[in-house]
Amino acid sequence: MPEIRETIVTTLNPDGSVHIAPMGATVDGAAYVLAPFRPSWTLDNLRATGTAVINYTDDVRVFAGCISGRQSVWPTRPAFLVKGAVLESALAHDEVMVVHTEDHPERPRLHCRVEYGQLHAPFRGFNRAQAAVIEAAILASRLDLLSADKIDHELTYLTIAITKTAGPREWEAWLWLMEMIETWRRDNPEGAHP
Repeated sequence: MPEIRETIVTTLNPDGSVHIAPMGATVDGAAYVLAPFRPSWTLDNLRATGTAVINYTDDVRVFAGCISGRQSVWPTRPAFLVKGAVLESALAHDEVMVVHTEDHPERPRLHCRVEYGQLHAPFRGFNRAQAAVIEAAILASRLDLLSADKIDHELTYLTIAITKTAGPREWEAWLWLMEMIETWRRDNPEGAHP
C-alpha cells in the first residue's frame, strides 16, 4: 500500500510568484505521485513548468493558514535545481520534475522524479496537536462534502489532542481553522449536501 505524506507543495505561478498548497504526496519508491484536484493552481502550475518542491515542515500554521485563507504567503527562497521555491520553514525538501501524467477528469496523477533533496534542520518529533491540526485542516477543506455530524464528531475528538499537547503555534493554527469552520456554518446553516 502506498505511503502518503502530508506536505506543502510549492509551485510557480505564471507571474513568477510562489503558490503554496498543502497536499498529500504519495511516495512511490524514490519518487512521488502528486494528484491535485481540478481545478487548482497547483495543477496548472505543474503542467506549465513541470516542476515543484515538496516541503516537509512541522509548523502546522502553514497547513492551517493556506486552508483557512488566514495566511497563504509564507517566506520562501529559490530552489537549487528546478524552477521553484523552498519554504523557509522546511525541515527538508525535495525538488521534483514531472516525468509522466495519468490524465483523469477529477484528479490527474503526476509522477515525479526527485532531482534534488536536502535536509535543513533536525526533526524534533511531533506532538499530537500537530496531527490534530492537519486532520482539522483536511476536514476544513471538505466542509461542502461532509455532514455537520461528521465534522462535529471529528472535531470533538481532535480537540482532546489540542487541549493536552498544543504549543503556541498549534493553538494559533487551530483557532484559524475553528474560525473558518464557524464562518462556514454561519453562512451555510443547512450544512453540506453530500
